[in-house]
Amino acid sequence: MSAAKKSKSAVLEYKGRPLRRKDNLIYYGSMADKYIIMLQILDTKKVKDMDVATRVSVQLQLTDPAIKSRDRIVKKSEKDSLYSAIDLGAVWLERALANG
Repeated sequence: MSAAKKSKSAVLEYKGRPLRRKDNLIYYGSMADKYIIMLQILDTKKVKDMDVATRVSVQLQLTDPAIKSRDRIVKKSEKDSLYSAIDLGAVWLERALANG
């Protein structure tokens, strides 16, 4: 398989669940499951030549498209780094999916 095809099919994962990014939004989990985590990068700072997240919103959401988007939010919080936000999101998602 060519390198271009391989990278297209490669899915970024964290703790065995897929991560998808669109601009300042990161979705963690599968839309096929009942819940998903949405991370929104609210603020960043420059560290050398990279933007580093300094404020991240974390939301546990239902994936049911029949529910209005604002009613899908089950839990929300804000963290001061992407790592702490995704770590919290992973715990919320595991617990929510385990409880059905």
